[in-house]
Amino acid sequence: MTQPSAPVPVLSTGAGAAARAARSAALDAWLAAVYDSVGGSSTGFALVAVGGLGRRECAPRSDLDLVLLHVPEHSAAADELGTRIWYQIWDAKFALDHSTRTPEQALTLAREDLKVALGLLDARLVAGDAALLARLHTDAVAQWRREARHLLPSLRALTQARWDSHGELAFLLEGDVKESRGGLRDVGVLRGIGFAGVADGPRPPVRGAYRNLLDVRDALHAVRGRRVDRLLAQDRDEVAELLDLGDRDEVLRRIAEAARTIAYASDDAWRAVERWSSPGTRGHAERRPLARDVVEQHGEVVLARAAVTPRPDPTLPLRVAAAAARAELPIAHATLEWLGGFAAPMPQPWPAPARDALLTLLGSGPSMISIWEACDRYGLVVNWLPEWARVRSLPQHSPVHLFTVDRHLVETARHAAKLSRDVDRPDLLVLCGLLHDVGKGLAGDHSTVGAPIAADIASRLGLPPGDVEQVEKVVRLHLLLPDTATRRDLSDPQTIAGVAAAVGDASTLAVLHALARADAAATGPGAWSDWKGRLIADLVRHVERALDTGVVAPPPSPAAALPSPSKLPAVTIETDTVSVTAHDRRGLLAAVAGCLSLHRLDVVTADTISAGGLARMVCAVQPRYGGELDKEAIASDLRRAVLGELPVAERLAARERSARHRNAVPPRVVWQPPAAATAATVLELRASDTPGLLFRVARALEDVGADVRSARISTLGGEVVDAFYLAGELSADDKARVQDAVLQAATPV
Repeated sequence: MTQPSAPVPVLSTGAGAAARAARSAALDAWLAAVYDSVGGSSTGFALVAVGGLGRRECAPRSDLDLVLLHVPEHSAAADELGTRIWYQIWDAKFALDHSTRTPEQALTLAREDLKVALGLLDARLVAGDAALLARLHTDAVAQWRREARHLLPSLRALTQARWDSHGELAFLLEGDVKESRGGLRDVGVLRGIGFAGVADGPRPPVRGAYRNLLDVRDALHAVRGRRVDRLLAQDRDEVAELLDLGDRDEVLRRIAEAARTIAYASDDAWRAVERWSSPGTRGHAERRPLARDVVEQHGEVVLARAAVTPRPDPTLPLRVAAAAARAELPIAHATLEWLGGFAAPMPQPWPAPARDALLTLLGSGPSMISIWEACDRYGLVVNWLPEWARVRSLPQHSPVHLFTVDRHLVETARHAAKLSRDVDRPDLLVLCGLLHDVGKGLAGDHSTVGAPIAADIASRLGLPPGDVEQVEKVVRLHLLLPDTATRRDLSDPQTIAGVAAAVGDASTLAVLHALARADAAATGPGAWSDWKGRLIADLVRHVERALDTGVVAPPPSPAAALPSPSKLPAVTIETDTVSVTAHDRRGLLAAVAGCLSLHRLDVVTADTISAGGLARMVCAVQPRYGGELDKEAIASDLRRAVLGELPVAERLAARERSARHRNAVPPRVVWQPPAAATAATVLELRASDTPGLLFRVARALEDVGADVRSARISTLGGEVVDAFYLAGELSADDKARVQDAVLQAATPV
């Protein structure tokens, strides 16, 4: 006789292992009661949990993944029994993924569906015939191992496709904690590789990382009130509070650390699969010497037997890393474990072999990245550079940045190594690449704060005092060239003289130029463009001449070089340049900027001069979304805008109303020291980029009577730093009036 329905459990919404265990226990008890209430038998039938419930890892809003297992002779009864079970679960408002199968059916499907195959490896009895499930589990594991040679390559392809689709969790501001590379799904894959007997299952660091990601997912479900695996920026504060973390950055940092641990383990496991599946890699392998104390075996770097001593050489880990990077081979995890457990502290200052090994590692190119990451997973990097612990997995909030601070530093060193022929001190270039942002995360300007830290590190490495000073200067000035080139008027002699005085010598200038390019390449594609590269190269060329000859002779204004046309207004459109010559009138810059914005062209520099009743303007532009320019349409609209015949303000206003600015940061005005050589006052606007920003600001400046001689527009991601050269020196009252107008124009409505 059918029993009454079981009372629906009230599940905890808490995060953590205890909460997950409580949810799993409550669901187990309830599902067992449901099974009994519908007449479930203890023989011939088994209610089996797979997925999160099978592993006792239920998040607050997880689906229930259940299989009703039955012997073949009970097929008809199984369908009826399953229907009664599933309807009680649906009535209780649980999301359900269910199936009814015989063991033979389950095994057949597992050969075709990797998700089913992996699920059977974690299957757990909820109610019914324990022996029935035990036989299936034994057969499923045996089948998985027997057919691993063709199942694992398929699993590898699916895993890579998932990574390509969801990105790398460690370096995403809004990553999917389940599907991204380094996420929860990868630990299931590691368990599958472990069941195949090809490599170890998840090791203790991976299990700890996995628990941390499960905690984040628990908190995310509780905050959002539904099943979701992607942590959005708007949820970080609440997730941090639920997990008792210090702030939202600690959430990202914990995720990044966990994801990197899991990703490293995944790479190591897939290398083991590749060795296992490749002919000729089993059994004894010849050990090939790579360097002193370092040999290759089975395609991995291991220690020579003579190097394994009770008191290993402190330089050994760095020498192993340098040899591995140079040979483009991974370091065996057993070797890394031994080095991490027995490596001695580095003497102060470093002995020459350690310093040479570090510079060799940094200059090794792309192979250096994975070697550095592996060493960092086993605590070796912090042993070399204690400051690394502070920047490890430190998040960067601009979407322009592809990586966390520490990974960005290593990527910069990698890109710097490619530019070693452009400088006379390639060793200092790669070292400065590694250290240039070491001040991030501390109060104050990271360049200024990081310079003495970098100098301390260089001193500990045993560099001579002159090199230590050079490292300190380069780190302190590493933003000088890009900031000056994109925010200052390069036709102003004072600009060139100021940079030359700060840099001091041609060798430092070359290192700064190479570092600027490497830094941008390591940041991401949004940090560099052809126009920026040309501006920096022009600045370097003129500063180099000033340092060599003492003569500061920058080129004339591009606008001054424009010819006097016979017909006005005259418009010329090139691939990345727009030139306009017209009768001088108030509002001309705003009209041109607004028209270009309507055509979705970002103005990156604007140079203007007025003389003899004519205004000449040269704007460097780039399409906001790429693509080809419709030169005829742009030229036609520019002529109309210059003549006041195009309703620029109305059209931009309509576009701005459709744009969303909910997360815009309030704008700020900074008054820079006056450019005395050209009698100009420099206003710098720092604001969130919005459609028509330059148009609104230029119109505001003209409305308050400020004469804009030239402008430098610098956009990085969603932020802009626009520098306007205003003719003459402004009084304090004039500055206040201009600043109020600019801030009002730059504030999104």
